[in-house]
Amino acid sequence: MTPLEIGGLTLFILVLLFGAFSILFGLPGTVIILIDAALYAAVTGFERIGFKILVTLLILSILAELADFAVGMAGAVKFGASRKAFWASIIGGLIGAALLAPFLMGLGAVAGGFLGGFAGILTVELLHQNRLKPALRAAWGAILGRAAGICVKGVFALTMVIITLASVYN
Repeated sequence: MTPLEIGGLTLFILVLLFGAFSILFGLPGTVIILIDAALYAAVTGFERIGFKILVTLLILSILAELADFAVGMAGAVKFGASRKAFWASIIGGLIGAALLAPFLMGLGAVAGGFLGGFAGILTVELLHQNRLKPALRAAWGAILGRAAGICVKGVFALTMVIITLASVYN
């Protein structure tokens, strides 16, 4: 591989990971993963990632966004994207990746990063809720609904990352 190919592959993988991690902040991470895979497929001439894989990723992305929309319509609160939440998710993601990587290798690093980041942001949100007056606090059902929505969308995103990387490395 030439240095340009290595740089392109590195950028591709970083955008995939950013897509999975961005779900924690309410961004459409599955769409980012889909666009990244489509661009990679177009640049490489659809050698490794074909149309069937792209259609599968499109379906998974639509399902993930529909699940997120359904959770939002059910009254789940959005977690705040404050600086504390951002840093807690970064630190939690690094800790989670370090803990799961020895057991599951690359998959453990990605899944641990997502789960650790989720645990960090959830902890900060729960601490923030405790400081609010009771009338301003979100209901437990709303908080748990949002947590469930993030987990479901995260599972879709991790599945998309696994499918994409398996296609690239086979």
